[in-house]
Amino acid sequence: MTAPKIFGIAGWKNSGKTGLAVRLVTEFTRRGYRISTIKHAHHDFDIDKVGADSYRHRQAGAHEVTIVSGTRYAIMHELRGAPEPEFEEILARLAPCDLVLIEGYKREPIPKIEARRLEAANRQPLAPADPHICAIAADHAVNDTALPVFDLDDTGAIADFIAAIVGLKQRP
Repeated sequence: MTAPKIFGIAGWKNSGKTGLAVRLVTEFTRRGYRISTIKHAHHDFDIDKVGADSYRHRQAGAHEVTIVSGTRYAIMHELRGAPEPEFEEILARLAPCDLVLIEGYKREPIPKIEARRLEAANRQPLAPADPHICAIAADHAVNDTALPVFDLDDTGAIADFIAAIVGLKQRP
């Protein structure tokens, strides 16, 4: 099996990463591609509700809980004190697809675009210190770089750029 094509979206909190990721998933899906995503969270998170059967299974100590219906399934894996899995381990668990968009994981050595917004919690640029950042998407003018700069909302142009970088074949 060949490794999936991957491209990341990096940036500080409130830099527009999630909005850009959602717009890119919509755009690539519209173009006929099968897209998967991985989002890194820097905090504890939960995807099921207190009192739900799956929540009760996890609280009882289950290592993995799988919820299956006619429309989707989800597998929750409790680390129970074990270290966070490596990026490659998570990537290996995904089903085959055309492109995996990665939100977060700003330190991974993967091609990525840096999202920047004036409202971001931290406005320190990531690009100068990260050779894997190959473009910037911002809601303001960026003049201090030789990298391509896109308007944060120019989803079509950003998708074209990503497709060229990772070598996505154009769909008929």
